[in-house]
Amino acid sequence: MRRTGPTNYVLRITIDELLKASARNKAPIWRYVAEMLSKSSRSRVVVNLSKIERYAEEGDIVVVPGKVLGGGILRKKVTIAAAQFSKTALEKIRSSGSRHMHLLDLLKENPEGRGVRILA
Repeated sequence: MRRTGPTNYVLRITIDELLKASARNKAPIWRYVAEMLSKSSRSRVVVNLSKIERYAEEGDIVVVPGKVLGGGILRKKVTIAAAQFSKTALEKIRSSGSRHMHLLDLLKENPEGRGVRILA
């Protein structure tokens, strides 16, 4: 069977914009994130807040090429960019004083992808 890619319209737009930005800004990080998002939904990245707490430093910009779930506690103030967030993850991120955004918003802020840490 032929591979069709994601059926979620927002995800398709996100992948297209990431690929364009990667070529335009010569930033291979966005191509890698787009490839991770292009995977099937079963093998797409899912990250709990506990993993972000464990591996991120204070003030980091963390990119999750998938979904952020609310498992664990987030104490550090970080910026988290992802394709999707669960409701509990959003509540915990807001209560910790951290910042959350969609991948396209981060792409507009930081088109070169400098200082970004990918958690997968």
